[in-house]
Amino acid sequence: MTEGNIYLSACFMLFMSLELICSANASVIRLDSKLSMGENNSWVSSTGNFAIGFFRRGSRYSVGIRFNSVLIPESSQEVIWVAGCDTQVSSDSHFELTENGELVLYDSGSGQIAWASNTSNASVTSAMLRDDGNLVLINTNENVVWQTCDTPCDTLLPGQNLSASMTLRPYESDSLSSYYSLYMNMSGELQLRWETSVIYWSKGKASRPFSHAMLSSNGIFEVFDQRSRSVWSAYGADHGDTDIMFRFLRLDSDGNLRLYSWLDASKSWRTAWEAVGNQCEVFATCSLQGICIFNASGSHICRCPFSSIGQPPSKCLLPYQQTCRSGSFMILQEHTMLYGIYPPDETIIHTNLKNCRSLCQEDPHCTAASFMNDGTTECRLKKTQYFSGWSDASLKVLSFIKTCSDPMATLPPKSSSSVQQRSPKSESMCVACIVGAAAGTFFFFFLAQLGIGLLMWKRKKHLKKQAFDTYTIPYYKGCVVLSYSEIRDMTKNFKHQIGLKMHRGLLHDNKPVAVKTLDASTEEKIFRSRVSKLGSIYHKNLVKLDGYCCDADNRFIVYEFLKNGCLRKCLEDPKMSKKLTWEKRMHICATVARAISYLHTECREFVSHGNLKCENVVLDHNLEAKVSEFGLKSVAGDTSEIEETAEVDVHDFGKLLMEVISGRTYDHGLGEWAYGKLMGAETNSIPDARMDNGVNTDELNRALRIAFWCLQEDARMQPSMGEVVQVLEGVLIVDAPPYPFGKRHQPLPEESPEPSPEV
Repeated sequence: MTEGNIYLSACFMLFMSLELICSANASVIRLDSKLSMGENNSWVSSTGNFAIGFFRRGSRYSVGIRFNSVLIPESSQEVIWVAGCDTQVSSDSHFELTENGELVLYDSGSGQIAWASNTSNASVTSAMLRDDGNLVLINTNENVVWQTCDTPCDTLLPGQNLSASMTLRPYESDSLSSYYSLYMNMSGELQLRWETSVIYWSKGKASRPFSHAMLSSNGIFEVFDQRSRSVWSAYGADHGDTDIMFRFLRLDSDGNLRLYSWLDASKSWRTAWEAVGNQCEVFATCSLQGICIFNASGSHICRCPFSSIGQPPSKCLLPYQQTCRSGSFMILQEHTMLYGIYPPDETIIHTNLKNCRSLCQEDPHCTAASFMNDGTTECRLKKTQYFSGWSDASLKVLSFIKTCSDPMATLPPKSSSSVQQRSPKSESMCVACIVGAAAGTFFFFFLAQLGIGLLMWKRKKHLKKQAFDTYTIPYYKGCVVLSYSEIRDMTKNFKHQIGLKMHRGLLHDNKPVAVKTLDASTEEKIFRSRVSKLGSIYHKNLVKLDGYCCDADNRFIVYEFLKNGCLRKCLEDPKMSKKLTWEKRMHICATVARAISYLHTECREFVSHGNLKCENVVLDHNLEAKVSEFGLKSVAGDTSEIEETAEVDVHDFGKLLMEVISGRTYDHGLGEWAYGKLMGAETNSIPDARMDNGVNTDELNRALRIAFWCLQEDARMQPSMGEVVQVLEGVLIVDAPPYPFGKRHQPLPEESPEPSPEV
């Protein structure tokens, strides 16, 4: 053999060795392939992002597909499919693709088949774990005859369909988890259910029969009709983010449907969207023995007396039971909304608080009542034995829970045999026992009432502090995507108009909102992208974007509602203008400046307000200001036609500052007149004469100077909004400004007549 042949043979042997090594790790799975607990082996997809093998569940084991990427630590490699879903086997069991082409899980403990794919007659030649996490069986014609995508357990991967024949059900980690399910009905609704009959969340349109639901690779969960048109969609907080490589949708054991995204920077899974919101166990986990109440942070105040998930029964309120013989009393829960879940039986009437309480107490079937203390005078009487609640200091709701007056009424009756054995002596002793027990019960009842009163006082104080913290330190919850019918319902068919194309509405939790109508000139995809960008911006001086609607040709933005409305209306109102003292007006101007500075310099991307004016500054009940409609021009129009520059906002802020100081609508005449007064040291005539408590002269001169620097026509001479904030706070000294209105002759104070105030 020549030297060249020896070299070729060596290369060939090396190539064959590499091929054997690669084929051992390839995604194609041959017949007679086997996985076992002892060898701790797995079948891996070609990219290595997914693997199937055994994993531990408590003291037993299951076979499932999990994330296997090198980017995800082993402790965070979530399981996304399980053979048999809840099927568990003992150690030393094995999983194999048999010669007959059937996937089989053998339980070594029972010596029987625990689960099988039932494909022995499908002419299967091989299996393959694909790069999308789907395990498929392939026949002789290279067609897929079975796949894990058709048998989901609690999870959907991007591209995986959920059709009418499929149900997601969480892993049965406790006795309550299996009660929940995600169900697709034939009338076009996606539903979260408890015990198959209680629907606590639903989306879709019953009038449009659906085809399937699917999670897209860019983080959108959608329901499609039979023509593959989107009926409903939910957008994750990071949808469209190309840096997100892995996502999955899972029905968790608490009954909440959540979309998870892998953040490589933090090496953790983030909740990008959830169906029900920030609540612990979803509503219907309470029985006759308890009531769950959740506070604003999502933590529970009182839990059901289930040993596996809750605290001892003594921590829970005991609801009224119809066997009470000694009457009942009503426990007051302030700032708490109660939800009757199972069976759903609620009556709504309009009355006062006292009558609402009495109606429930006098009705033997009523278990609880909630009175809407928001001006609607709604009394919601509940005749349900399963209910939960939500507690928040901002809720204007008073709720009552009916409870037996005598705890002895809940004791089980004695048996007939024990009655027959009683004697006169025992009867006299029993009377003494009853008297003692009654005295003890009265004393216990007094202590319990005192304790409940103290607990309620402490909880109220805690909730007020928590509400303040929530107000001062905003947190991201994501924009809610609403349909046109939901917008119409929350605004009562656009009944209450509060401004130009602006209507007042109520969300499902009775939170007041302001709904802005926009033109449908922007393409749907672009509209959603831009709104999501604005929805991710949070600052305590910016109005929170609660949701939006992009349904067919309808475009709406949903903002939080502030009681006193826009600054323009307050300046024009004689009573409100008196309340807007000099200190309050300067505080408002500084607040607006901080908000605009945040948009310019502290967001991930530069955001121009584009339309800053008094109409877009709103005041709450304490006359604290927030800036609204920031970046709205980019949402409602073509960005190529929009000048997104800081100079525009700075110039607009100068006008707003002049209007707040003078109480007049800004125009060129007001600007020239005020500049003449400033240069002539006659500024006392500029401030609004309707203000109480006078004006600070130093602050007035400082504010007027920075206003005219903002109004400079040459943008190079304008300050940044950060510098404006420092001037208004007195940190920076500001020089006298040059004439801001071009190169014309600078007027003297007497050359410009004083404009009349606009009230």
